[in-house]
Amino acid sequence: MNESVRASFRDQAEHCAALGSELTARVLRLLADDPGAGAVADRVLDWPGDPSPRADALALRLAGGLHALVLSGDDPVLAAAYGTGTESVLRPALALALQNHARHLSHWLDSPPQTNEVRRSAVLIAAGHWLARRFGLPMVLSELGASAGLNLIWDQHALELSGQVYGPAGAPVRLTPAWDGPPPPHCPPVVADRAGVDLNPLDPAADRLRILSYIWAGQDDRLARTRAAADLAAGFPGMVTRGDAVDWLATRLATPRPGHLHLVFHTIAWQYFPAAAQARGAALLTEAGARATPDAPLARLAMEADAAPGSAAVTLTVWPGGTPILMARAGFHGQHIHWLA
Repeated sequence: MNESVRASFRDQAEHCAALGSELTARVLRLLADDPGAGAVADRVLDWPGDPSPRADALALRLAGGLHALVLSGDDPVLAAAYGTGTESVLRPALALALQNHARHLSHWLDSPPQTNEVRRSAVLIAAGHWLARRFGLPMVLSELGASAGLNLIWDQHALELSGQVYGPAGAPVRLTPAWDGPPPPHCPPVVADRAGVDLNPLDPAADRLRILSYIWAGQDDRLARTRAAADLAAGFPGMVTRGDAVDWLATRLATPRPGHLHLVFHTIAWQYFPAAAQARGAALLTEAGARATPDAPLARLAMEADAAPGSAAVTLTVWPGGTPILMARAGFHGQHIHWLA
């Protein structure tokens, strides 16, 4: 494994450990130390792109493939090793899995990870109530990088803060982030239409294993929450379109939305867009914002990493106007939120 790949695996291991998955961190450290031999190791060693977590996320591609073998039961030895979690047991089990499941793992290496982290909906719920209070208009939702659409149905999830529930009282997904700051206004939003786009959209039912595989090993609460959200999303078929996000956005922005607030949002997705796509997408939003009116406003909500370590910036830009507002800072998985709006 070349040094840039080793460094990317160790870097990702630190992120996993910091976000509560010491098991995945241990797996990635072992792979960085000794990726073994064979077709999978060769492909990882000779990775042609940028393997880092903020680019190709190579370590998470391989971690997802391995976790899929555990969840499916296709590798009982590896599953037992994950259950034990000790390096002495994991090391030989990983080596065997890389040898015995080369075709499966190579398939997982083909695509970037798609983290359907439902806890990010806590930010979307809070911002949705804030926007409903400000505008009092039904919303049209457009999500960039929607994957399986689990966060595109954020209005169907519930956020609990100090005994107050934002969202449906009987919601199967209930989010309880560590919250710092004033509570958002309690003004339930009305969603009139929702759609998303992804280069490789996942079906909440047919692609269940892939969706769950990207949840880091050892985080049973995240697995349970994701299963519940996938069950719910399966009741909203056809939400997510396969395609280029910026081309799709151009079409969505060109459609007039009189009497509605058009909310375009993305959570830890924009950073994976090529620089040219980011520039074009930002220009499209600015152009559409210039056409926005008080009875047909446009908003962009972004939860993305920035220069500050350890959390993502949650920024909101509303047109007419176009001045960004720092709404919050949030954990990358939505596990804690420092609300500022």
